[in-house]
Amino acid sequence: MLRELKIQNLAIIDNLKVSFTEGLNVISGETGAGKSIIIGAVGLLLGDRASTDLIRSSEDSAVVEALFKIDEEKDDQTRRKLDGMGYHEDNDELVIKRIVSRSGKNRIYINGHLATLSILSSLSESLVNICSQHEHQTILNADNHIDILDEFGNLVTLRLKFSDFYNEYQILNRKLGEMKSANNKKLDKEEFLKFQLKEIEDGGIKVGEDISLQEEKKILSNAKKLGEHADRSYEILYAGESSVLEKLSRVMHDVREIKQIDSKFEISTEGLDSAFFNLEEIAFRLRDYINEITFDPERFEEIDERLEFLGRLKRKHGGTLDSVLHKKEEIKEELEDISFFEEEIEKISDEIVQKKKLLLEMARDLSQKRVKVAERLKTSIESEIHTLQMESAIFDVIFHKPAEDEDGDPVLNSKGMDNVEFYLSTNIGEELKPLNRIASGGELSRIVLAMKKVLARTGSVSTIIFDEVDTGIGGATAEIVGKKLQEVSKHHQVICITHLPQIVCFGDGHFLVSKRVSGNRTTTEINVLTEQERLDEITRMLGGVNITEKTREHAGEMLKASHNKE
Repeated sequence: MLRELKIQNLAIIDNLKVSFTEGLNVISGETGAGKSIIIGAVGLLLGDRASTDLIRSSEDSAVVEALFKIDEEKDDQTRRKLDGMGYHEDNDELVIKRIVSRSGKNRIYINGHLATLSILSSLSESLVNICSQHEHQTILNADNHIDILDEFGNLVTLRLKFSDFYNEYQILNRKLGEMKSANNKKLDKEEFLKFQLKEIEDGGIKVGEDISLQEEKKILSNAKKLGEHADRSYEILYAGESSVLEKLSRVMHDVREIKQIDSKFEISTEGLDSAFFNLEEIAFRLRDYINEITFDPERFEEIDERLEFLGRLKRKHGGTLDSVLHKKEEIKEELEDISFFEEEIEKISDEIVQKKKLLLEMARDLSQKRVKVAERLKTSIESEIHTLQMESAIFDVIFHKPAEDEDGDPVLNSKGMDNVEFYLSTNIGEELKPLNRIASGGELSRIVLAMKKVLARTGSVSTIIFDEVDTGIGGATAEIVGKKLQEVSKHHQVICITHLPQIVCFGDGHFLVSKRVSGNRTTTEINVLTEQERLDEITRMLGGVNITEKTREHAGEMLKASHNKE
């Protein structure tokens, strides 16, 4: 409940403070006195966007502050939000303060702690509801009708459960879509990977093969030179005249002769024999090598082609045969991942099918409950609007046929499967039409009030503000509207801005907004009226400029009658 409101330097308000009561608080005053500014100030506390244009001329900042009483039972939702946000205090009071600065350094405080605009907006949803021309537009919007229906039927908790499950379903769908998109790219890549793997595997690559082939190519390229060197070495060692082995043989003979004569001669004949046989072995190896060396053009071309193939693979996959073979293993792993990816897609697809089946069951159950609630809402709304001088009006809740998906099932959203819209016929013989085709502002105001009255017992908000609920009505209807507001105030604190004395009479507290000029400055004031001042204000509202004693008597009778009807 809104207990106290303070406003400083907002528009033409200098310094205003007002304390509201429980029940029905009515606010009256001349047009332009500043009543809408007070509503705008409350809107700032609900999270409305602030503009520096709101700041009073010559002032640096505007301040709006409110004190709310938090009821332990009625405001349980508010308490839970405060606890979750870390703003809860060990008392039944909540203080919200908002500062709008020309410098742009705006501030929001909740129980003395800094807060953000989003936090304020979230918290205020359960504190105050302003029923204004904007509220009319909200009710006219068919998108909001299902919310009203669910609130009336206490189906919000069930719908939230559905919504949470639906969000999980949507997350899975998005994940599946992303995976399918990624998989399509992977499938395109899979063919390329298979081609690369086949190329490497079919190549029969061996570690170090390129080095061996380079060596072989080098030998083939230099076959003539190698032959010449080997042949010349063979000639010198063995085959030529005065070869090394022939001369070594003579040396061996001479050494033996020396040793037979001089036993102390230290040269070993065994060493000479070993050297001879080693050189002879080398000579024979050179002879065989000469026979082995041949230039094979076909083999040379074959090696060239193989080296070109290996070089192409090395350029593709890292520069070495080791990197090519490593790439082969990577490709195999990636192909396995693609296979696993497809299995995961199939798994998620199956999970989506199961979730959709459960969602459809939940949506149909919710829809059946809504149909039953719609009958009760229809009866309740019609009963209320009939008492508001609309005796022939017919109200109905229409369930439009839902669109179907590719499987022929109803298209679901976070609220279920239903497309709900409120229809109304205000006169006998007229067909039911959507609310947004109602032309009369007075009829719409009464519909809004009827809905507020019906929803009063189920609504969680503690304070309802009616801003000019009397649009387009008067006379006996205005008196009935006053009575309805009084009935709503039994369940909520009601603050009503009105120009009609028939409504003012039902107030538990009456506040007068007025303007005064002081020191070349215009200032808005608000004052709670005594019984006598209240009588004077109702008399003014009835009589206008020419106030007679008869008008005052009429005002007194209206006040007395409204008290007797309580």
